[in-house]
Amino acid sequence: MINVMLADDHDMIRYGLKRMLDDVQGINVIAEVKTGEQAIKQARRMKPDIILMDICMPGMGGLEATRRITQSSLETRVIAFTVYEDNPFPSCIIDAGASGYLTKGSGVGEVIDAITTVHTGKNYYTKDIADKLVALFIKFRDKTPLDTITVREMVVLLLVAQGVNNRDISELLCISPKTTSTHRYRLFEKLGVGNDVELTRWAIRHGIVHETTVH
Repeated sequence: MINVMLADDHDMIRYGLKRMLDDVQGINVIAEVKTGEQAIKQARRMKPDIILMDICMPGMGGLEATRRITQSSLETRVIAFTVYEDNPFPSCIIDAGASGYLTKGSGVGEVIDAITTVHTGKNYYTKDIADKLVALFIKFRDKTPLDTITVREMVVLLLVAQGVNNRDISELLCISPKTTSTHRYRLFEKLGVGNDVELTRWAIRHGIVHETTVH
């Protein structure tokens, strides 16, 4: 039996996934969570085999949660399940320790294939994501600013775009305010922006966040 946890802040997404997976022999949904913090807590308590993890959720989000879970547990493996198809998200979530990447347009069969494949210790990426990762590797020497963003910097970018202040980001990520500021200013330098407002506008313009998620 493969024990699966669903991490997504949209109730309908979790409901649909659970209904779908409940009909699959050999797969058991043991927990549902809405935030990265809840994902970490339940992963420690429930020890699922697989977590289907949305990247953009309230609080610290799926990137930071994936990093912490995969660093602390050899048993639990994470599959990103997201609407985002373009870099830097595939690269960042894989760098954070994810073993797979699915988009929310994936069919039922592909979701099941990903779960069973990752459970055997292999990695699974949708064809489009795999093609983009290969293309990125080929062009590795010609990095764009997006490609230079680290996992932690991406987490900070997403939190800034949500309107989270420096102190609260520090508390969420368990780092000092000085370290948080360092990540922000590195983002400013890499992306050619001067403040949080410009950083948020840059993120919207490049599809990193949507205006509906910005406060």
